[in-house]
Amino acid sequence: MVLQTRSRKTRFMLGGITAIVIAVGAAIAVQASDGKKEENKPADKVLQFNPSEVVQPAQVSLPAFIEFSGALVAPNTAVVRAKGGGILVALSSPEGSRVKAGQSLGTLDLEDLRQRVAERAASVEAARAQAEQAQRSHLANEGLAKQNFIAPTALDGSRAAMDAARAQHAAAQAQLQTMQVQLRQASLTSPINGWVAKRHAVPGEKLQAEQPVLTVVDLSSLELAGLVGTHEVTRLQPGMKATVRIEGMPEPVTASIARISPQAEPGTRSIGVTLAMSNPGELLRAGQYAVARVQLDDPEPRLTVPSTALVGTQGQQQVWVIEKGELKRRLVTTGRVDAEGGRVEILGGIDASAQVLAGRYENLREGAKAAVAAAPAAKKAG
Repeated sequence: MVLQTRSRKTRFMLGGITAIVIAVGAAIAVQASDGKKEENKPADKVLQFNPSEVVQPAQVSLPAFIEFSGALVAPNTAVVRAKGGGILVALSSPEGSRVKAGQSLGTLDLEDLRQRVAERAASVEAARAQAEQAQRSHLANEGLAKQNFIAPTALDGSRAAMDAARAQHAAAQAQLQTMQVQLRQASLTSPINGWVAKRHAVPGEKLQAEQPVLTVVDLSSLELAGLVGTHEVTRLQPGMKATVRIEGMPEPVTASIARISPQAEPGTRSIGVTLAMSNPGELLRAGQYAVARVQLDDPEPRLTVPSTALVGTQGQQQVWVIEKGELKRRLVTTGRVDAEGGRVEILGGIDASAQVLAGRYENLREGAKAAVAAAPAAKKAG
C-alpha cells in the first residue's frame, strides 16, 4: 500500500511537470509568432506626386466677360409702298435679287390716278376762269364807283368776290400739284441699294395707297441688339469692342458698341445694348442668330488655382493640399472664373504658399502620407 501510494505521487508530479513544460513551450511559440507578425507588418505608404502635379496659387489677371445674344438686323431697311391705288401689273425684282437706288421694281396700272390728275387740272382751269371773271367785274365796279353809280359797299363786295375766286384758284392748283406728285411717286422704284428681302403683294392684286409691296434690305452694315443686366451695363461704354459668334460662320467677327439704352426694359430689369458691325462681303444675313462677348480687363492680379484642382460642387468646393507631409482637405471660397484660361480665383481657404494638387484623384484619404518627388536631373550632353 505504501509502495502504490508513492508510485501514484511520482506519476502526478511527472504529469504536472510535463504540463508546465508544454505551457511554457506554447507561450514561447506564441511570443515567437507575435514577433514575426510585428516584423512582417508593412509601414504606411507615402504617395509620391510629380512636381507637375502639385502647384502653388498664382497671382493672375482674370478678365471678365459680358455676353448677350440676339438676331442680326439690318438698320438700313426700306419698305416700298404703293403711293396710289391701282392694280399691280408686274414685279421685275423677285426675292433675293440685288437692286440699286432708283431702279424700277415693278409696274402699276395708274389709270385711276391719271384720271384724278386730269380732274384736278380741269378744276384748276375752272377756278382760273372764275378768278378772271371776278377780277373783270371788280374793275368794272371800280369805274362805276368813281362815277358814283354804285355804293362803296357794292365795291367792297366785288373785291371780296375777286379775292375768294383767286383763293379757290390757288387751292385748285395746290391739289393738282399734290396729285401730280403722287403720280410721279406711284412708280415702284428702290430707294436704296440692297437686296429684295420680301414681296408683300403679287401681280394682279388691287393695291391701296401706302400698301407695302416690297422690302429692300441693305446688308453693308448690320446690328445686334441684346439685353444686359443693370448690374453689368455700367461697365460698358459706346465704342468698346466685342467678339460676335454667328451661326453658320466658322470664325467670329469684330463689332463695337454703338448704343446703350437710357432706360431698362419694363419687367426684365435689363438694358438694351446695340452692337454695330460692318459686312463688306455681305456674307452675313439679317436674322442670323449671334452671341456677343465683351471682354472687361482686370485692374489687378488675383490669387488663382487651376480649375482642375477644385473638387465638389458650386458653393462647397475644396482642394487637396500637402501640409507637413500629409494630405489635407481645405474648403475654399471661389470668385471670378476664367473658363478659357482654366483658372479660378481663390478668395479664402488657402494662401499663396499652399501646395495644391493640380488634378483630381480618386480614393485620396485625409492624413495620408504624401510627398513631392524630386525633379529628374537634366542629362548632360555627351
